[in-house]
Amino acid sequence: MTQTAPKTLRTSGSLRVAVLVVALCTALAGCATYRKCGFGGCPGDADMLAAVKAAFAEHPSLGPPTEITIRVVDHVVYLYGQVNTDFDRRMAEDVAYKVDGVNKVVNSISLNYP
Repeated sequence: MTQTAPKTLRTSGSLRVAVLVVALCTALAGCATYRKCGFGGCPGDADMLAAVKAAFAEHPSLGPPTEITIRVVDHVVYLYGQVNTDFDRRMAEDVAYKVDGVNKVVNSISLNYP
């Protein structure tokens, strides 16, 4: 009879792969944008970031104690961090999409499991 790895070990390995994939995709997107926009970022990204942060401020459930980091690169909003519920995760994406000028939202927010 063969032994299998404990479920927690397999889940941990899957989590590591998922984190690696997200990091790689983010790095590749950043490289492509650098060629297009340079070190200063794309025009309008700073204003869009401020608008997304202002939109998040209007939704108290997306504020502390949740940990959401927002980045904007070439009119694409990247969301990272942790929230307590899937509803908050989806709401964060919806709030970001409603900001004028946002072309895409990449939602990498995970759920905080106690």
